Amino acid sequence: MRTIIFTLCMIFVVSLLFGQKPEKRLAGLDEELQEVLETWQTPSFAVAVVEKDKVVYAKGFGYSDYENKVPADANTLYAIGSCSKSFTSAILGQLRDEGHVDFDESPRMYIPGLKFYNDEMNTYVTVKDMMCHRTGLARHDWSWYLFPTDSRDTLMQRMEHQEPFTGVRESWYYNNFMFLLQGVIAEKITGKTWEDNVRERIFKPLGMERSNLSIKELEKSKNAALGYQTKPDGTIEKMDYYRIRAMAPAGSINSSVNEMTKWVQTWIQGGNFNNESILPEGYVREAMSSQMVVGAGLPGKDNPDLHMANYGYGWFLSSYRGHYRVEHGGNIDGFSASTSFFPSDSIGIIVLVNQNGSTVPAVVRNIIVDRMLGLPKIDWSGDLRENYEKGLESQKEGEAGTESNQKKGTKPSHLLIEYAGTYSHPGYGSFELNYERDSLFANFGEEVNYVQHYHYDVFEPFSIEDGVIDTTRSPVLLTFTSNASGDIDGVTIPMEPTVDPIKFKRTPKEIEVTAEDLEPYVGEYELAGTTIKVYIKDENVLYVFVPAQPEYELVATGDHKFVFKSLDGFSVQFQEAEDGKINAVKFNQPNGIFTATKKE
Repeated sequence: MRTIIFTLCMIFVVSLLFGQKPEKRLAGLDEELQEVLETWQTPSFAVAVVEKDKVVYAKGFGYSDYENKVPADANTLYAIGSCSKSFTSAILGQLRDEGHVDFDESPRMYIPGLKFYNDEMNTYVTVKDMMCHRTGLARHDWSWYLFPTDSRDTLMQRMEHQEPFTGVRESWYYNNFMFLLQGVIAEKITGKTWEDNVRERIFKPLGMERSNLSIKELEKSKNAALGYQTKPDGTIEKMDYYRIRAMAPAGSINSSVNEMTKWVQTWIQGGNFNNESILPEGYVREAMSSQMVVGAGLPGKDNPDLHMANYGYGWFLSSYRGHYRVEHGGNIDGFSASTSFFPSDSIGIIVLVNQNGSTVPAVVRNIIVDRMLGLPKIDWSGDLRENYEKGLESQKEGEAGTESNQKKGTKPSHLLIEYAGTYSHPGYGSFELNYERDSLFANFGEEVNYVQHYHYDVFEPFSIEDGVIDTTRSPVLLTFTSNASGDIDGVTIPMEPTVDPIKFKRTPKEIEVTAEDLEPYVGEYELAGTTIKVYIKDENVLYVFVPAQPEYELVATGDHKFVFKSLDGFSVQFQEAEDGKINAVKFNQPNGIFTATKKE
């Protein structure tokens, strides 16, 4: 009997010493978070809580694969979006500690050939300015989102043509391109890709074995979440993964809450993990210190203990109910995220969600931190849901009550086919406007929009999902412009709210022709005593020659219509007589229209 009693006592002692103690602060949390899942009609989310060097809570809710009802858990991989930014800046922090980079130097010192829009940016922008979003450059996000590329050099070349909205260090403004440049600086210094730098310098020493850096890797991973959007009516729809490609340093990491706890613990412990230095202590202090004012951050009436809005290096800084908070959110198609920690309290919270543009990361983060810090409870989910629904209602009322500026009864100045062509901007990219089935379609490569006449030469784009046109009205209108000859020469699109609409230059769509097609145009034409020759070279290329000028190659763009390959705003249109033969050619150019008659 004594042996049995002794054994039972030892089991009890061992359980006290080594067993998992009930966490009173988090009692009932499962039920509260399940309610959040249902309130926000969220497919799934996972959450983990760190205190000092311990993970005190980690769990998944809902379904990572909503259609097949696959449960999410703490090991489920999610796209973390811009929560990746702290990783990118941290690599520069390591390189600075190694003596390879100076934050006060120009990025052009490390990236040969890098050019910004103007001399001020080329002269004064520093690496530090890029790390805390104070370069004055507008976001220009459509440049990488709508015109993706695998080439980081291509994205950097576009920056020379991207306009700033203010001067250097005059205002904070979020910019993904600046984190692309930070990744490239590390690549130039180390001779390794940004991806390899993250793997070798952060993932490997932290044991983040399942975390990865691309959609290609995510698709091959087990236990990976799919992305979704929840419509205002509560319908949950799957979204395709977005391949961020060359812009990866700004937001391409995929991870789980279990592995992200290691990243947060490193920051809470001053750059150390498992008694090993991962990040320089000086960099950690600097990165979570105010480097730029984001906004006024004034206390509000409802929550006077929420204030301050500053930015460090890849981190937002604020005061949360009397506690210093370091946090960054992440949003990419179908996913939302929040990574936060409270350095003075040694508490960290990670929330990963497979819902597009979701409020859930903020709701869950606030619910948990209130419990961990013993703060009076606030109904964050209820309050934010009420505000969300009020916002939807106001939006509907606004749409119903707003008078459209659309002018009825107008029509385009040209036939729809004459708007077709390739439209390009050096700071963005190119898209095709195609004429098909009596309609116009804008093909951006990753996305195709139906383009409908709005009024005059203004058109409205509509998304196409699974072959069906989404009739939701677009806030963006496409305004087409004409040159002096009356031809459509471009389109302006308001892609960046802080600068003027971006003008894309039109190149007419070339039509394939044969030598037989071109033969009727060949001959001599007379204009004011001058003989102009039209002839075929290189088997099926039409040329025009005016005395004392070089020969000009013509490109077929329509019925009897050609443009000069080497001259903007110059075109010709051959005229057909009643018998079907070509009898004249009309030269359309900026200084007028001139008609030459064909010689017999």
